[in-house]
Amino acid sequence: MYVQEFGSECSSPNQRRVYLSYLDSVKYFRPDIKSANGEALRTFVYHEILIGYLEYCKLRGFTSCYIWACPPLKGEDYILYCHPEIQKTPKSDKLREWYLAMLRKAAKEGIVAETTNLYDHFFLQTGECRAKVTAARLPYFDGDYWPGAAEDIIYQMSQDDDGRKGNKKGILKKPITKRALKASGQSDFSGNASKDLLLMHKLGETIHPMKEDFIMVHLQHCCTHCCTLMVTGNRWVCSQCKDFQLCDGCYEAEQKREDRERHPVNHKDKHKLYPVEIGDIPADTKDRDEILESEFFDTRQAFLSLCQGNHYQYDTLRRAKHSSMMVLYHLHNPTAPAFVTTCNACHLDIESGQGWRCEVCPDYDVCNACYNKEGGVNHPHKLTNHPSLADQNAQNKEARQLRVLQLRKMLDLLVHASQCRCSLCQYPNCRKVKGLFRHGLRCKIRASGGCVLCKKMWYLLQLHARACKESKCDVPRCGDLKEHLRRLQQQSDSRRRAAVMEMMRQRAAEVAGTSG
Repeated sequence: MYVQEFGSECSSPNQRRVYLSYLDSVKYFRPDIKSANGEALRTFVYHEILIGYLEYCKLRGFTSCYIWACPPLKGEDYILYCHPEIQKTPKSDKLREWYLAMLRKAAKEGIVAETTNLYDHFFLQTGECRAKVTAARLPYFDGDYWPGAAEDIIYQMSQDDDGRKGNKKGILKKPITKRALKASGQSDFSGNASKDLLLMHKLGETIHPMKEDFIMVHLQHCCTHCCTLMVTGNRWVCSQCKDFQLCDGCYEAEQKREDRERHPVNHKDKHKLYPVEIGDIPADTKDRDEILESEFFDTRQAFLSLCQGNHYQYDTLRRAKHSSMMVLYHLHNPTAPAFVTTCNACHLDIESGQGWRCEVCPDYDVCNACYNKEGGVNHPHKLTNHPSLADQNAQNKEARQLRVLQLRKMLDLLVHASQCRCSLCQYPNCRKVKGLFRHGLRCKIRASGGCVLCKKMWYLLQLHARACKESKCDVPRCGDLKEHLRRLQQQSDSRRRAAVMEMMRQRAAEVAGTSG
């Protein structure tokens, strides 16, 4: 399971929100029986794992979890490489019902306060809701459907404004009226507010047919007026209406309103609100457990590449067991070689702890048999024996901690050297990094040609770019690398959105054919 957690230190609208990004499993659960209520035992256990995660998030102080119930595309792996042939990919409605069944259990246990969807929560003003209908309220998650769809609509709007669309019909047929802006809760009647509402209108039209697939899970109670998920102070609950509650700020504003605008609106008899104290929600959402740093688990694609490169497959039970053990090995041994080493002489795989490696050449390894052959080590540089598995395990924890510390120091040094203009800088190794920068400009071999120094520099630059949040960063190629990563993600997201839209068209055609 891959999740994106945005803690208390994050600004709105992502603050204290969780996005369940990808979920994957293989069908080897034993015993293959049903529970007492007729539910598959596998489903029961997996539901409990998810409910446990939601409870953990709630105890840490997160307010909501967002789930896009979107099955993988045909022939594409979500997380685990090569699923068993007997395993079927669930349809959108079945996957959605699977999630909703889990959330109903969580609601019974008091973990989930309310389950709604993205469209109803952000695009509609129902009942006494006074929150603005604006894109600024929508949480922005990597790989989610709506950010990519919104960017496409904004691009079309800019094309329309610039008059580049020729004779094609533009999106903006007529300007948004002040009445429509006021109805959406807007007090700003400028052109930007009009574009914002237009974006929400077009985005709402796109999302509405499949709105049930965009599940919003409220772990804390939601204010009826401003739709804020409450974490401090009191929530003011109505003595008669089951789902009406206000935060402290909205309650104070409610007391200052005229009688006809107070709850319930346009009713003669007014309901009494009483306070319920909000307690036991931590001020920060920090995870107290030790974080295991590993570049192979940072992203879904990195993990999939690790499995593909090493043939860690899950298409049979035997392979799934081996792959799972190897995945755990890489998690707890980040310094170990990620991919199988091949002998440069006989081209056979070299087992861990067996073989010899060149101290100079980056990819020169020979197995023990070739090393011991007469003339088998006809190599100009010194070869050293691979460390045994026992030696690797003995140095494991210490090596991991040291590697993480060194990596952080190197990334800090990278940023410093990019900004430093002092020719006699006393910062440790600053001149060495500047030398690497100069080498990168002059080098004709480059990383693609096998230059060790260039490879080292590219590795650091890529690590920095993945973590960098600065819009104007001084580190060389940071902007290019971030743009490259963004494009790769965008291409994947576009394929996913296109497949969802095609599925919606087929569903609409089936409904039309049935009704006809």
